[in-house]
Amino acid sequence: MDFKDQIKLLGDRVIKLKDQVNTEEATKNAFIMPFIKELGYDVFNPNEVTPELVADIGMKQGEKIDYAIMQNGEPIILIECKHHAAPLNVSNASQLFRYFHTTKAKFSILTNGIEYRFYTDLVEPNKMDEKPFFTFNITDIKENQIEELKKFHKAYYDFDNIVNTASELKYTNELKILIHAEFANPTPELVKHFAKQVYPNMITAKVLDQFTNLTRKSLQQYISDIITDRLKSALSKETEASKGHDIQPSETDDKHDPAKMITTTGEELEAYLIVKTILRQKINASRVTYRDAQTYFSIFLDDNNRKPICRLYLNSGKKYLSTFDEAKKEVKHDLVDLDDIFKYSELLVKAVEHYDNAKVPA
Repeated sequence: MDFKDQIKLLGDRVIKLKDQVNTEEATKNAFIMPFIKELGYDVFNPNEVTPELVADIGMKQGEKIDYAIMQNGEPIILIECKHHAAPLNVSNASQLFRYFHTTKAKFSILTNGIEYRFYTDLVEPNKMDEKPFFTFNITDIKENQIEELKKFHKAYYDFDNIVNTASELKYTNELKILIHAEFANPTPELVKHFAKQVYPNMITAKVLDQFTNLTRKSLQQYISDIITDRLKSALSKETEASKGHDIQPSETDDKHDPAKMITTTGEELEAYLIVKTILRQKINASRVTYRDAQTYFSIFLDDNNRKPICRLYLNSGKKYLSTFDEAKKEVKHDLVDLDDIFKYSELLVKAVEHYDNAKVPA
């Protein structure tokens, strides 16, 4: 099993156990020590991992840091731990700030076993930065984050290599936060930047207000278009495969050549992705499949027409999501937009649970 798989398994473990982990000490034992172990360090060898490292600071004698990862008798990474339900911020990182300049460690980690924040001294030498250069959530870690985390593994640890990318990581992360904020609520500066290029007259307060809404919608639509294009590409094989399935007569009015009468739209694929996103918290997303029809778009469990999860009616004036009760009776729900699908998450999850518990035949 490679490093990526080990980290993802640890993330799954955290999700399963967090409700039973009620103290900071339990968080250390259940989540943080296994994390240190996955970085290749022997948590039971004080030459590699020293718990409660003592660092005397001025008048404060005998203060301790939760863990120090050691190399050649010196700490290289300091770790301060909190309970998994505790928020992480500068105020509860005070010990890390104090210890950072009294040891030879150049990296420090503030964590609650779910979120990990990595710090160094990019702004001022030997003084820990107030902002982390690298953060991730182990229950939802991304591929690129795993590659960055791998640099801290004992087998790959190279101080110069990490430092060379730390600055880029820090500013990339901060820019992503700003971009996210701009997409959600565009600032007047950004709105004016775009409005001046498409609106020929003076940008008054009224025009600015109008273009704020237009800019927000345009940004969201742009991202939606990108997702749709990628979905079309990624799901093209699945679409071809679905056309090969036998389509029941009730699913189409054209009995001669139904495939030619069916066009899977980007909106349908986007809705399919939303349903998969909802259900992946309970099952493997690969179990969620679809078959398109002329009048509606069906989503199934295990590509089995005896296990319908829902139907989507998106190609007429009014949009609907249909779910099924235990008697397989179709119940329609109005949709204003695709985000409304999230309102029916519980019904979708219950459908999957019903099939799995009932052992519906394949």
